[in-house]
Amino acid sequence: MQEPARPKPETSGDIRPPEVTIPADAIIVMPMRNVVLFPGIVAPLGVGRATSVAAAQEAARNQRPIGLLLQRDPEAEEPDASGLHQIGTVANILRYVTDRNGVHNLIVHGEGRFRVVEFLPGYPFLVARIERIAEPEGSGTEIEAQLHRLKARALEGVQLLPDASPELAGTIEGVTSAGQLADFVAGFMDGKPTEKQDILETIELLPRLQKVQWLVAHRLEVLRLSRDIGEQTRESMAGRQREYVLREQLKAIQKELGESDEGGAEIEELEKAIAQAGMPEEVEKHAKKELSRLRGMQSGAAEHSMVRTYLDCLVELPWSKTSATAVDIAEARRILDEDHYGLPKIKRRILEFLAVRKLNPAGRSPILCFVGPPGVGKTSLGQSIARATGRKFARVSLGGTHDEAEIRGHRRTYVGAMPGNIIQAIRKAGTRDCVLMLDEMDKLGAGGFHGDPSSALLEVLDPEQNASFRDNYLAVPFDLSQVIFIATANVLDTIPGPLLDRMEVIQLSGYTEQEKLAIAQRYLIKRQLEANGLKAEQCSIAESALRELIHSYTRESGVRNLERQIGSVFRHAAMRIAEGAAQEITINDSDLPAILGAHRYESDLALRTGLPGVSTGLAWTPVGGDILFIEASRVPGSGRLMITGQLGEVMKESVQAALTLVKGNLRALGVSDDINLDKLDIHLHVPAGAVPKDGPSAGVAIYVALASLLAGRPVRSDTAMTGEISLRGLVLPVGGIKEKVVAAARAGIKTVMLPARNKADLEEIPEDVQRQLRFVWLERVDQAVAEAIEGSDART
Repeated sequence: MQEPARPKPETSGDIRPPEVTIPADAIIVMPMRNVVLFPGIVAPLGVGRATSVAAAQEAARNQRPIGLLLQRDPEAEEPDASGLHQIGTVANILRYVTDRNGVHNLIVHGEGRFRVVEFLPGYPFLVARIERIAEPEGSGTEIEAQLHRLKARALEGVQLLPDASPELAGTIEGVTSAGQLADFVAGFMDGKPTEKQDILETIELLPRLQKVQWLVAHRLEVLRLSRDIGEQTRESMAGRQREYVLREQLKAIQKELGESDEGGAEIEELEKAIAQAGMPEEVEKHAKKELSRLRGMQSGAAEHSMVRTYLDCLVELPWSKTSATAVDIAEARRILDEDHYGLPKIKRRILEFLAVRKLNPAGRSPILCFVGPPGVGKTSLGQSIARATGRKFARVSLGGTHDEAEIRGHRRTYVGAMPGNIIQAIRKAGTRDCVLMLDEMDKLGAGGFHGDPSSALLEVLDPEQNASFRDNYLAVPFDLSQVIFIATANVLDTIPGPLLDRMEVIQLSGYTEQEKLAIAQRYLIKRQLEANGLKAEQCSIAESALRELIHSYTRESGVRNLERQIGSVFRHAAMRIAEGAAQEITINDSDLPAILGAHRYESDLALRTGLPGVSTGLAWTPVGGDILFIEASRVPGSGRLMITGQLGEVMKESVQAALTLVKGNLRALGVSDDINLDKLDIHLHVPAGAVPKDGPSAGVAIYVALASLLAGRPVRSDTAMTGEISLRGLVLPVGGIKEKVVAAARAGIKTVMLPARNKADLEEIPEDVQRQLRFVWLERVDQAVAEAIEGSDART
């Protein structure tokens, strides 16, 4: 039986359908992403996929109907048979238009339902044999009742639709078939594609009418609420911007539907985060109060972002998160030995500290303060403590901090307010029991207009107070009692007394040449090989070259500059290997001048001469110990004393005291009677005049230099001394003995004279340094003269 001829669809644009032959009992199928067409509905369709364009062109050219099937996955580009629903709508193409931008558009008319029997292969688009589904005949009182009820609800919905055409109500009134009315109403009512597909697949009239009734009832409820909300917002928000009204409407609609907008989602997320943060009761109550304030604010309000940022900070703080593991003393000892060479007393004190933490985890541990010159490993000791305890490590640099708000935070009333560095470091660490290093404690800025930062640290470093530390930004207490605080400093002089009183000072002095050699071999070489992309088999440094680097190219207490010089040597080797000039390189001491240049430091022995009036003192500096030359000269004059070399007041007083003591002991010193001090000007100079010098510990060296000058006998060049003097001729104790003795050994000194009352400091001096030196313990200055000035028989 032949189908009646259909009117040829109107077309425009360039249509070049493929030449294919489709069986008479088959139909061209077009997948639809989100559109469900019902029988009896005329609707526009946009066609974008190449296969769909070819299918539409073929159907339009041959005046064939097309089958529209909804995709199961809207995102699928080329769905196969399993990706399509099996029931769809047969549609006729009324118009095919291709606009100037190459976009293909169809106007189609739904003809009836169909079911796919099978898909036919071998076509450039989907082709399937189908079974047309006849519209069932329905009658009876229940169907009539459903028909009238659906028509009434559909007419009500048309009245509530904002853009409904006037002819739509007349069309609904004119429909007498229950099936046609159900399809027509489902077609123009908003709904999800899956809901409409379910209606399309429902063939029986009564179930279909009931499903459309439910869709219309749901939509009517939304439209009624939208109308009521619109009236309420117009009354309450008269005069406000239209955009604000629409936003209020959307918020109210989503609330009634149980769908939260983005702002509501943020509030819910914050509320959940507050509940899970493990805050103390007082803090959680405060956070919920702030959340209530945020909930009542408009997102565009100036205070909204400030409160939101504050709540984010509160929930991100580790109120209850910890990371510490059980302390294993043996493992801690292994980690300390692995990370650091030497430092036996320092390691023992750290292990004692960890042992106390293990036996009394809830106890209030002391604040350790590592004091020493740069490059001796203060910061890395803190990192080792963190490793040994399994805690997170955080660092706060206090160098140059001059504003109290950098410690305590800014009040939230200020623009750009933020928490202090302490709270920020703990927030970054993510645990409330981290190891927090306060670096460069001695370089805190002095108090001024912005407050005193050192005073703000008093509460942080007091174990009796920091359990309720209150940051100005947080405005709620935070418990710092579980944090292990470790401070570092180069000197103690600039640390305020009350702050220093809260810390236990652990001194780290400089390394000897032997210790530097071991550190370089264990750590520095490996680290610099990796930093410069080399392997151990490609480049190596001989031990003699390392000793030369330490002795002639660096002069420091730490090893930082030594590591830089090793890096320079490896960069030279890396360039040669990269150029292909060598495959394996061994650096000897004879290679260093070509790589690093001439020696930067000569032995200090070369600077000493056999002239009377020159002595060698030992000095302490913030970067370690050093030797100090005292030079005295006499010229005819009127008994004046001239002092140069940028000496401080204390050192100038030592010069005055030494000169007075020398004048009182001229005969004992063997000074000729021909020397009249009233007719001589004495000039005392300390070289390196650009460097400020101060302190009383040069008294013995000054006395020996003046005695040598007036006696006319030189000081032994291999002897150095330190100690304070009194006008009674006593030698008083001084500090920094270890640093001074290490510096003497580094400079090639053989004999060191020290105050007898400093004998207890001998145990601090490394054994290899003790073996290099001969120690003379002084009680009076005449012992120093007898020992140091050549020609004396008192030396043993």
